Amino acid sequence: MSNFKDVTPAAALALIRKGALLVDVREPNEIARKSFDVPNIMQIPLSRIESRYQEIPANSQVIVACARGNRSLVAARFLTSHGYRKVINMQQGIARWEREGLPLNTRQQQNFFSWLKQKLGGKS
Repeated sequence: MSNFKDVTPAAALALIRKGALLVDVREPNEIARKSFDVPNIMQIPLSRIESRYQEIPANSQVIVACARGNRSLVAARFLTSHGYRKVINMQQGIARWEREGLPLNTRQQQNFFSWLKQKLGGKS
């Protein structure tokens, strides 16, 4: 029995818009190609969750997401076993998020912004 619930991407987005934190546990190369376009997001790969989970605010409502829902399930179990009480697993990850037409950043958009940042003197 788990101490967290599963929600659809649409339900997750509604919660994020009300202040929940989305924790994307995919690897950086996956996120570089396609990422969730939401304001309240943290990116901690599942491979680093044990060393970085304390960066996640313990009192926040946390929605965990990945590519298809497997890694987020592992991360949700890990977080609840470490005292997090407001953990939600997003069903079927960014794959379903995209199928539902929810906001995404794609590599093309990110490349444009990286190019613009370089042109304006920043580092990417």
